[in-house]
Amino acid sequence: MNLIKFFKNVSREMKKVSWPRGRELTRYTIIVVSTVAFVAVYFAVVDLGITQFLNVFFE
Repeated sequence: MNLIKFFKNVSREMKKVSWPRGRELTRYTIIVVSTVAFVAVYFAVVDLGITQFLNVFFE
């Protein structure tokens, strides 16, 4: 019984949520994807640098 009450409450709360409009959603999506890409490239470069450093000194 508590599970049914929980999902009813979830449904009620989800109706109160202020969902972003299309243009706003697009902007947020671009920001998130570009941030993830930047972080991925950053860590790839750092990893490559550490690998090269270790290969030079420990070969």
